[in-house]
Amino acid sequence: MAGHSKWANIKHKKERQDAKKGKIFTKVIKEITIAAKEGGADITANPRLRLAVDKAIEVNMPKDNIQRAIDKGTGNLEGVEYVELRYEGYGIGGAALMVDCLTDNKTRTIADVRHAFTKNGGNLGTDGCVAFQFNHQGYLIFSPEVDEEALMEAALELGAEDILNNEDGSIEVITSPSDFSAIRSGLEEKGFKAEDGEVTMRADNEIVLSGEDAQKMQRLIDALEDLDDVQDVYTSAVLELE
Repeated sequence: MAGHSKWANIKHKKERQDAKKGKIFTKVIKEITIAAKEGGADITANPRLRLAVDKAIEVNMPKDNIQRAIDKGTGNLEGVEYVELRYEGYGIGGAALMVDCLTDNKTRTIADVRHAFTKNGGNLGTDGCVAFQFNHQGYLIFSPEVDEEALMEAALELGAEDILNNEDGSIEVITSPSDFSAIRSGLEEKGFKAEDGEVTMRADNEIVLSGEDAQKMQRLIDALEDLDDVQDVYTSAVLELE
């Protein structure tokens, strides 16, 4: 048994994503560009690019925009040179935070990230201060109504690393980052469509925050996610929001 309020938090996550659709387009384009630059334009041979393109399709990005971002990454079109940065720190209740950025201006990015931490009750830490608490993995969350035995059999057959039963009844399939897309597609072909899922940095030990603390932590996460240079925010906090 693992996890707190996973099922309820999906709704809050989707609501936040809908409110930030314009920014999501920009973040996905940057991720496609850097993925193509690092691993080439072949989606089948570049797992990071495949994930980025899948995300673009999920948010209904036009194919021309996707191809243009790939071409900029491979040098076929002129584009901005991005560098990857990761910042680490602490939020409400000592919850760990990692902030992944893609930027063309390091000075601007660090100033913006530090300001978001400070203004919203967090503390920006040093490199490595919380990274050891996280694992790079993929996850897929399924409804409590799904046939657990059938899902488990299908997922393990496809190469999933683990199956978790959450306290709220939802079922979670854990994958390696490189196998995430293939396992998600394979499960969909077998009739199992996940309600939520992504490749993320997951904390080994979660800190549950509720009430005012959960609201404060959400404000800190929102402030970081709203920054133009921020791609992803990972935290050990699990927020029990009303």
